[in-house]
Amino acid sequence: MSHRMHPYGDSHARSQANQAYANMSENPGEPEEKPEEAESPESVSGAEAGDQTETREVADKVDPSEEARREIEDARLRMAAEMDNFKKRLNREHQEHIRYANEKVLSDLLPALDNLDLAIQHAPKDEACQNMMQGIEMTRKQLLDAIAKHGLTAVGEEGEPFNPEIHEAIGIEPREDLEKGAVSRVLQKGYKLNDRLARPAKVLVNN
Repeated sequence: MSHRMHPYGDSHARSQANQAYANMSENPGEPEEKPEEAESPESVSGAEAGDQTETREVADKVDPSEEARREIEDARLRMAAEMDNFKKRLNREHQEHIRYANEKVLSDLLPALDNLDLAIQHAPKDEACQNMMQGIEMTRKQLLDAIAKHGLTAVGEEGEPFNPEIHEAIGIEPREDLEKGAVSRVLQKGYKLNDRLARPAKVLVNN
């Protein structure tokens, strides 16, 4: 007995097959994801070494704000030192000016002292002039005391060793009672103002 097939059987199967194929063409399957490969020990070590190097570089770098503060502090200290030196220099110059401000006035008095010295050296020996000479000597002493209060002192004494720093040799005068190189006679007194030589003493030197 022969079997009769459903009039729509074959066509319906083909239609379903075609539809399935079309669906597969429009929505192809996503590729399978590959498992992530594990990093090699060399890669991990290199990355860690890079991180450590970067960390050291960051640590070695100075904080810009801290560096700026140090520069400002150094500048302040330098400025304070310079100001202190400037004040000390001004004070020294001021004291120097005070010590030698009257140098010219005192130097102008030296010719008067020279004349008094000459008057005493060449005074007559008679008794009639003794009172006058005592007055001249007292005047000279008072004048020397007055200028000594302002730092002016006489230098150059007979018999002392010749010193080119305070003596000016005018000539030679031999004397047996003095050592060679000693001042045999003072022709004109010298003077010092504090530590500065205002005028050398003019002398004759024993030879």
